[in-house]
Amino acid sequence: MNLITIEARDLPDAWFQSVYAIIEQGHKYVIDRGSFKGQKRLEFDYVTVHIRYPGVRPLIPDIPEHLGIPNPVEEGYIEQYLPYLMTSKKSPKEEYTYGQYLEQQIVEVIRMYKEDGFGTNQAYMAVGDTNSIYLSDPPCLRGIDTRIRDGKLHFIVYFRSWDLWNGFPANLGAIQILKEYMAGEIGVEDGEIIASSKGLHLYDYVWELARLRTMKQNSEK
Repeated sequence: MNLITIEARDLPDAWFQSVYAIIEQGHKYVIDRGSFKGQKRLEFDYVTVHIRYPGVRPLIPDIPEHLGIPNPVEEGYIEQYLPYLMTSKKSPKEEYTYGQYLEQQIVEVIRMYKEDGFGTNQAYMAVGDTNSIYLSDPPCLRGIDTRIRDGKLHFIVYFRSWDLWNGFPANLGAIQILKEYMAGEIGVEDGEIIASSKGLHLYDYVWELARLRTMKQNSEK
């Protein structure tokens, strides 16, 4: 197992560094079960990404115009996605949303910190349940842990599987806005994000785009 640690300034920097690192250090394999079965993934064994200033705007990746590459996250998408992260809103075709698990826990974590104080390790928000493993596509986000230190609210996030090209920047952008909301409700400042995953990956159909953005060759591992 190759454990990777990335120190990033903000969300666009975290995305770029992760794409750059996975081309060199990712492991290629064919998907036996899961999204895009039969295709290839380039994946970290395990990665931790420490983002010191995740609230710096813009939240979406930086794509220089001369490269001619579409941004993985369209302008306005994060704001459209937020209800599915923070509320129980669900479309008829969806098996679940993160919000159906998180909505009440968000309220409770805010209450916990405001009424009981900051000195606790219990303010953890879980995603999924014992039935999730039977879903055709179980939740990728599995938990958001929280800590208030030095007057700031920090998030520690874990994804079991995570699409680096599109999902990583969109998910973290929405999670950052959630953190800002919760910090405001609690009465503290916005803090850092530590995100980790044993399944952060690039699908083969974006390998060429990743190479163009980073000016690196695809990994031959």
